[in-house]
Amino acid sequence: MSVRISVGGEDFDELRSKGCYYVDKTALLYDLVQNNANKVTLFTRPRRFGKTLTMRMIESFFDIRRDSKDVFDGLAIMKHEAFCAEWMNKHPVLFISFKDAEALRYDTAYAKLKTIISDVCKKHAYLCDSHAVNPYDKHIFRKLSGQAAEDTDIHNSLLTLLRMMHAHFGKKVILLIDEYDVPLTKASEGKEGGERYYGQMLDVVRGIMSTALKTNDYLEFGVVTGCLRIAKESIFTGVNNFTSYSVLDDRYSRYFGFTQYEVDELLQIEALEDKKDIFKEWYDGYVIGSEAVYCPWDVMNYTADLLYRRNAKPKNYWKNTSGNGIVKEFVGRTDFDVTDKFERLMNGGTIVQAVSDELSYDILYDSEDNLWSVLLMTGYLTKAEKDENNETVALRIPNREIAGIFQEAVMRHFNDSIDTSLQKNMMAALWSGDETAAARAISDLLWQTISYMDYHEDYYHAFLAGIFVGMGYGIESNKERGLGRPDIKLTDKQNRRILLIEAKKSLSESRMAVDCETALRQIVEHEYAKGLDEYEVICYGVAFFRKKALVKKLA
Repeated sequence: MSVRISVGGEDFDELRSKGCYYVDKTALLYDLVQNNANKVTLFTRPRRFGKTLTMRMIESFFDIRRDSKDVFDGLAIMKHEAFCAEWMNKHPVLFISFKDAEALRYDTAYAKLKTIISDVCKKHAYLCDSHAVNPYDKHIFRKLSGQAAEDTDIHNSLLTLLRMMHAHFGKKVILLIDEYDVPLTKASEGKEGGERYYGQMLDVVRGIMSTALKTNDYLEFGVVTGCLRIAKESIFTGVNNFTSYSVLDDRYSRYFGFTQYEVDELLQIEALEDKKDIFKEWYDGYVIGSEAVYCPWDVMNYTADLLYRRNAKPKNYWKNTSGNGIVKEFVGRTDFDVTDKFERLMNGGTIVQAVSDELSYDILYDSEDNLWSVLLMTGYLTKAEKDENNETVALRIPNREIAGIFQEAVMRHFNDSIDTSLQKNMMAALWSGDETAAARAISDLLWQTISYMDYHEDYYHAFLAGIFVGMGYGIESNKERGLGRPDIKLTDKQNRRILLIEAKKSLSESRMAVDCETALRQIVEHEYAKGLDEYEVICYGVAFFRKKALVKKLA
């Protein structure tokens, strides 16, 4: 029987009350309290791996102002009856998310942060009426609520709220900080017309985090999430009994991301078992600790699309959730050469790199090792082996979706940096019918970019299309013509001429001539030139083998 699929739902209570499908991760609650002696726990995971939903689930379970029995009914945590009796809805909880505290300029980002703190205060407005709360704290609280607080008050804002909640409830507070490092991401970039204000924002976030999380009498325990672990001395100053769990750590690995069993269960419920291989090819492949997992965001999106249209094609849901600046930055670097490593990765291979899960945004781009580490921590790469946990790790691209992001970034960089004289030579040769000169120019262009031989014609087709578009030509790509679809149709209306190109990827250099003939025969048999009598139509079959091209013109 089909269930309701909520795409992007991050409110645990709403998800459960509306009967939406939920992959049960509630065992984390027991593990977090019973098997964890740390005062503060940081989970770093790639974006769209369920961090916020998990934090909302934690909030719902412990929050003393709620009665959560119904929303947790039937879930794994309810099997621990004694634990639930002791902990469920027994502690005040302070939840705050920094995910919207980013901007191109410091003053705008800081204003957003003040708004976030103000909104949190308004959710706890009852504290102003509490007789147990210190009047001075109430005064600061009102300033925070009205966004009139001074910098010192902002730095101490969470500590003030913890103290007030502890006074009101007479119990220690559980502090949940979601996406703690988002304010620092944009602050470190200084791109897209913005300024680089990392030092200023680091000072603010460090002040808020360190005062709230370091040893105090008001904190029961804290849980923090983000994409990267920022070096302790940079931001978690004075925070004792603190532990971080990244994608390299085995512990807690099954609580973020969907396991194969969880995906199989969902597909069985929705009668989508025949799509299992597609899900695996596109959205599986991540290794967290020793657990192989799927990206939850992708699984739920594609499931929802399939329920709406059974023959829906898989697509890249992940790339549009935020920028992919780290990949673009890496591809565009000229101070170290990573071409061979990228080619190996994009052909399904692995590279061995020194990686670290403790970084700092101000030095992310300072070394090649740092960049590989960031690609791993943020989900663009993953461990190649489940049991590997050394200073050097074998890395690979996890799946087809992420491979597409790399392909797009490489092609964009190629188009931006291409030698325009080679482009002009290629076009002149194609229009004049000079097969040898065209093949030489295309081969020279291939040596300026990264090829990935296991992508069949897809890469080479995008390669040629990118060159033509970069030169300002309007092209039709795989558009229906005659009895089929030519790879590329390029029209020069001013001179009333058209190029029709069919591209083939050859399995060996010796096969290139045969593949060119196959491409030309396809153009003829499928009547790609039908209806183009008003133009001079020039047809080419182009065969590629690695970074070599062979061009043959239809006589």
